[in-house]
Amino acid sequence: MSNLAADPEVIRIGNCSGFYGDRFGAMREMLEGGELDVLTGDYLAELTMLILGRDRMKDPELGYAKTFVRQLEECMGLALDRGVRIVANAGGLNPAGLARRIAELAEKLGVAPKIAHVSGDDLLARAGELGLGAPLTANAYLGAWGIVEALDAGADIVVTGRVTDASVVVGPAAAHFSWGRSDYDALAGAVVAGHVIECGTQATGGNFAFFTEIADLGRPGFPIAEVRRDGSSVITKHAGTGGAVTVDTVRAQLMYEIQGARYAGPDVTSRLDSIRLSQQGPDRVLIDGAVGEAPPPRIKVSLNTIGGFRNEMAFILTGLDIEAKAELARNQLESWLPVRPAELDWTLARLDRADAETEEQASALLRCVVRDPDPNKVGRAFSSVAVELALASYPGFSLTAPPGNGGPYGVFTPGYVDAKEVPHIAVLPDGSEVSIEPSAETLDLEEVPEPALPQSLPPSATTRAPLGTIALARSGDKGGNANIGVWVRTDDQFAWLVHALTADQLRVLLPETAALPITRHVLPNLRAVNFIVEGLLGEGVAYQARFDPQAKGLGEWLRARHIDIPVELLP
Repeated sequence: MSNLAADPEVIRIGNCSGFYGDRFGAMREMLEGGELDVLTGDYLAELTMLILGRDRMKDPELGYAKTFVRQLEECMGLALDRGVRIVANAGGLNPAGLARRIAELAEKLGVAPKIAHVSGDDLLARAGELGLGAPLTANAYLGAWGIVEALDAGADIVVTGRVTDASVVVGPAAAHFSWGRSDYDALAGAVVAGHVIECGTQATGGNFAFFTEIADLGRPGFPIAEVRRDGSSVITKHAGTGGAVTVDTVRAQLMYEIQGARYAGPDVTSRLDSIRLSQQGPDRVLIDGAVGEAPPPRIKVSLNTIGGFRNEMAFILTGLDIEAKAELARNQLESWLPVRPAELDWTLARLDRADAETEEQASALLRCVVRDPDPNKVGRAFSSVAVELALASYPGFSLTAPPGNGGPYGVFTPGYVDAKEVPHIAVLPDGSEVSIEPSAETLDLEEVPEPALPQSLPPSATTRAPLGTIALARSGDKGGNANIGVWVRTDDQFAWLVHALTADQLRVLLPETAALPITRHVLPNLRAVNFIVEGLLGEGVAYQARFDPQAKGLGEWLRARHIDIPVELLP
């Protein structure tokens, strides 16, 4: 076993990337900003796998995050000098190719890191026999134990394909503390720490509902998890960096893209209803109390396919008679099209206001989105017709963009396969391979029964105000579903929230969800409720079913909606 940190009781694991395209300079900032033992990066997402899949179609040697290579070109020597291990999932669809590229780069730079990679997640060649159809990409979510083997073998840099986002944190912690496969509570604590720091600055004030409380949000620092032997952790950041680490910034990231109280992974199922958060000092938040259970017997698989071709045109409608202008444009376009695409969707965004002082404030947007398996039906045959209306339609006709050919769109679906069907291979720095066995103990995933709710507050005077006056929220996407986590700061506020904000009330506040299945999960330890809205995002982010295809703003829309709030709960 290779020692990963000077302190046997704590390992300092930082993050320098929350997505493919995150702040390029973050790797250097984290290496130069203070003490670290391990630096991690999350480069993958459902949409990223589709992008990498298209890269691989053009060049079989690609399929990994190219910006990671550029970051290493600047920082590999610095990381080696400081003794900081690097663990990242930047390998995407081609971790072996990325490992080779890093070795070539190291030779060019005159350094000699020990490089390992983890593979086995790519199930594309077996997709049909596993019942996964014929996707463009098919990648199982591997766990942390391949990373552990690589680090135990002395690797300085470990790159993986599709592991769970938290695995790049769990692996170093498990290696440092020599955790076993059944140390579920410790593993669950590391999973929670990994979930908090995986999205980078979202844990240090980025995308935070009460952002005006943060004194310096100009350039938030990236987060660090100081993981302890028992799996508890302190979330912090380098001194002197922007942003803040508070109970609420950490809780905001905990609520991001979760489902229910059980957070399942290939190594452990973490109970989100067990964790506790407490402020330990400036920019230091303790996470403890995590309870873990055996993982489920089946592993999730990320499946991306090309669903067809897509295009859109947006009409600007200004001044009076907006609805009539929109109807005219719709009728004309649909009747002028030489052939109707398989899908043709209209959205009218009433951004206009009466007696507006600027032309922009007097204007609304009418958006037409088309999809079809045939690219010709959604190409110029569609967009040029929209332009042909220019002198023959409503007064003040204009468009937001010239005509275009459109392009392919992706469809994400989750699949599930027995863990025993998924190879998990650590390729060590000396080129030898270690096969990782799936968990011997498993537990079928079941919903946690709703906990006992606090007693309702006694009747009192209320005032109608935005929910966000007292509530924070964070929302995101999981395939075609959206999640909205909502939480408050006091016990009395939670006693009101948990009775006032039901699934039915959510449908009232957000009419776009009215016809969709909604599930609510209550997390008393976090004074939070989490909603899963099924099907709101169509067939995933690349499908672009809404103008906010990843539901990033959904929580802020909810916070802006007015509801009757007891006066004594207001600030």
